[in-house]
Amino acid sequence: MNTVKRYLPSILLAILILIAFAAGFTYSQLIPDNRTDLPEEFDLLSEAWQSLSEYYVNDLDPDVLSKGAIEGMLEALGDPYTAYIESHEMELSDLEGSYEGVGAYVSLEDGQLIVVSPIAGSPAERQGIRSNDRILEIDGESTEGMSLMEAIMKIRGPKGSTVTLLVLHTDETDPTEIAIVREEIQLESVYLDLLPDNIAHLQITHFEADTTAEFIPALSDAVDAGVSGIILDLRGNPGGYLYIVVEIADEFLDGGTVLYEADGEGNIFDDYAATDGGMATDIPLVVLVDGGSASGSEVLAGALRDNERATIIGTTTYGKGSVNILHRLSDGSGLYITIARWLTPDHHLIEGTGLVPDIEVEMSDEDIDAGIDTQLEYAVEYLRTRY
Repeated sequence: MNTVKRYLPSILLAILILIAFAAGFTYSQLIPDNRTDLPEEFDLLSEAWQSLSEYYVNDLDPDVLSKGAIEGMLEALGDPYTAYIESHEMELSDLEGSYEGVGAYVSLEDGQLIVVSPIAGSPAERQGIRSNDRILEIDGESTEGMSLMEAIMKIRGPKGSTVTLLVLHTDETDPTEIAIVREEIQLESVYLDLLPDNIAHLQITHFEADTTAEFIPALSDAVDAGVSGIILDLRGNPGGYLYIVVEIADEFLDGGTVLYEADGEGNIFDDYAATDGGMATDIPLVVLVDGGSASGSEVLAGALRDNERATIIGTTTYGKGSVNILHRLSDGSGLYITIARWLTPDHHLIEGTGLVPDIEVEMSDEDIDAGIDTQLEYAVEYLRTRY
């Protein structure tokens, strides 16, 4: 298998630094709607402003204070995926084919900025960024108290520029300073290998706008080759566009439910269905997942398993099942707001729990260092001996 197609390290997402991962599935974009009256509890905010403006020793900047109030309000929610963005530098164009940055995904866990995984071949991976690394500083600035969106904005930047990260690797006690030159990160998302024993290894790294256009011919090539089994590799896939996930599921399912949309109490208010007659509805199928499989990849894996279409092999997935919208504010800033949760067809809540595989197969550090893909080898053997 060539370098581009090789196994991405355990917990394979990546610091592509896509806004789509930070927000989960971006469901829609909203224009500011009519303002509503504030609850009476917000009178205290007005009182605080009045007191500051009357008594504070220095001049006040209303713009800075209003943004601080917004950020404080969002922080009080305790939801890392609901965040304030001062400008629209970060748009969903990140899912349109390329972007400029270091090539890795990050998340905010218990107030700490965590690397989910670097992209294979990215500047982040080449400079030694690993899954589960903690990023302590960005260009000398502590990440403590920093929002996820703020951190992403600071790590991203034009190609050729350098960002310096202070990183604490897992199982190490002393942090390491790593300088990374940003590059243009190309976002090809589908790779096909025809393996021995007439098995197709079909990897989807994320669900961007062109993924279906890449996926259909790859799947068609596998079907035309008369493969006896397909390994759908979603390891390290952080998600992306919901409609793309549904389109991919549609090719493996002959009808049935792909996922449900529910409120915070678990009450279902919408569903997404597969249509009849997919391209590969009866070819034996295994789905590979790991701790870097998040959001859309969890939805897809859950849909295939709950419809009794596939066996899941690997390790427990990340547990990112939020529905988010981008709400533009009047000054050009915006809010990413969690509005719902995803449920699998069997009503399994993804958020915070993830998917436990049917067959758990770990990847040892020794195997990774040796370039041995234990999970893929197990999947091949599983298909070869059972079908």
